[in-house]
Amino acid sequence: MKWIVIVVAVLLGVPTLVASVGSLLPKAHSASRRATFRQSPETLWRLLTDYAAMPSWRADLRAIARSPDRDGHEVWLETDKRGQRLPLETIAAVPPRRLVRRIADPKLPFGGTWTWEITAAPGGSTLTITEDGEIYNPIFRFVAQVVIE
Repeated sequence: MKWIVIVVAVLLGVPTLVASVGSLLPKAHSASRRATFRQSPETLWRLLTDYAAMPSWRADLRAIARSPDRDGHEVWLETDKRGQRLPLETIAAVPPRRLVRRIADPKLPFGGTWTWEITAAPGGSTLTITEDGEIYNPIFRFVAQVVIE
């Protein structure tokens, strides 16, 4: 009987602890990365906005398909290697300088945008990608902060 009480306490306590810690973590996060390429801004722009070709150079992506536009913005549905689907809406496009896409499913436990900024650089261009995300579920926040990182 003692072991049953211990097992039940652990089974109830661990998720409660994880949710409690997760609720203390910030919901929003931002991360940026920058790289320089030999290609022109126009060439990088064409590559980044040719969504149908993305599975040929993105190892994490199995398929991508055009979805109906949303409020005049194009939407593409990405399917990753695990079969998870993520709709992305293009909310801003200033060729060949700036592209902003956001997760277009409010039912997901996370959301956010990715901003690609391309600037001319000597002999090519510099690409800066910024992720501004939110993780709504405190358990997912805990996993993202403690387990994944």
